[in-house]
Amino acid sequence: MSEGREKTHIIVFANEKGGTGKSTTAVHVAIALAAKGARVAAFDLDHRQRTTGRYLDNRAATIARTGRALPMPIHETHDGVSEDRFEQVYARLAADADYLVIDTPGRDDHFARLSATRADTLVTPMNDSFVDFDLIGQVDPDSYKVTRPSFYSELIWDARKVRAKSDGSTIDWVVLRNRLQHIEARNMRRVSEALGQLAKRVGFRIIPGLGERVIYRELFPKGLTMLDSKDFGDMGLSHVAARQELREMMAGLALPEPTIPMFATA
Repeated sequence: MSEGREKTHIIVFANEKGGTGKSTTAVHVAIALAAKGARVAAFDLDHRQRTTGRYLDNRAATIARTGRALPMPIHETHDGVSEDRFEQVYARLAADADYLVIDTPGRDDHFARLSATRADTLVTPMNDSFVDFDLIGQVDPDSYKVTRPSFYSELIWDARKVRAKSDGSTIDWVVLRNRLQHIEARNMRRVSEALGQLAKRVGFRIIPGLGERVIYRELFPKGLTMLDSKDFGDMGLSHVAARQELREMMAGLALPEPTIPMFATA
């Protein structure tokens, strides 16, 4: 792993609104890191939906069925109740991992808040709309200027203060714009401008995420990703574009880098 890094890098995907592509993004990040040769663990805190856990279970089944050596994070799912179990699983997964990817529920959740205070990188995926923007900030209905941060931004602000007080570390908060559309240019521009205003005010970075593509849903039953091109045939132009989106997203996250070249096993 990169020189000078002595502890597991904690990446928390958190958004109290569902339907933002949070779990899909978390899985792709975990597998992309594993494809670099990193030791990666994933912790799914959503015991109801369990999307990340199911995705990786499907991947493990594909590996067992086909005998293919795919990059594979270790993973567990929390029961959503036990504080002791959370701490035990968290410690076990983090102990031997270069990265621990934590996927939180799309709702207010005690363990999601706890995880946020431990994040080195906190990723909040959002769709390109003011419906999703409302989670982190409010805008004037006429001018679309930001009027104030929303409750969730204040929650992250508090998490940063807790983290700084506990060990002096900072949390790199990244707002990830998923499912960007190439239509409704006026709406995209307004959302982008509002995000820029709020980013300066509360301190987060903005990066592009994954587009709205059928391929992401089609790969779920086999637990495959865009990095596994050899395992689902030749890629069309849309698949190539999706793979490039993933590359750009990983670059934007600016995580500590392993020494093995990106996507070496893909």
